[in-house]
Amino acid sequence: MGFIWSIIIGIAAGFIAGKITKGSGFGIILNLIIGVVGGLLGGWIFSLLGLGVNSIIGNLIMSTIGAIVLLWIISLFKKKK
Repeated sequence: MGFIWSIIIGIAAGFIAGKITKGSGFGIILNLIIGVVGGLLGGWIFSLLGLGVNSIIGNLIMSTIGAIVLLWIISLFKKKK
């Protein structure tokens, strides 16, 4: 059941990150995928900082931060029109 919650939280985080980084998003489907990957990145970043989360809200915040960082990194490599 934990894996399913991680996917759901990642999808929500991708949606939130896409709204926060308006203009550098990649569309709803890619933002949702980025949210799932951002959850992993957020967990890695938080572990480097020595922070841990134990609640759904904490996981959502951690995943959203990871997704925002991932969107920012991807936007660095995105070609300007």
